[in-house]
Amino acid sequence: MWTVILLLLSNVFMTFAWYGHLRYKTAPLATTILVSWGIAFFEYCLQVPANRIGSLAGTPTAQLKTIQEVLSLSVFAVFSYAYLREPLTWNVGVGFALIALGAVFVFKPW
Repeated sequence: MWTVILLLLSNVFMTFAWYGHLRYKTAPLATTILVSWGIAFFEYCLQVPANRIGSLAGTPTAQLKTIQEVLSLSVFAVFSYAYLREPLTWNVGVGFALIALGAVFVFKPW
């Protein structure tokens, strides 16, 4: 459970680090990079322990990465709509759903 919570929080930070500056397109690139690095530091402070905890609990690395990717898409969808004010179109929803469906193949014991 801690793994998922920490990965969710880390994805919030990383989404802001990677895409938050897009609301401020006139900001100098050097400033944008430095601010993004500062935000990403906190992402790593959450992401690294999340993966360590998950690994110590016996979660395979492929599953840890899949959890991170599904959370990343979920956080990004909310961020894109709420912060950047970009509409979520049907084709983006279908694409994200197909990626999430791929997670079923990673987690299902065959």
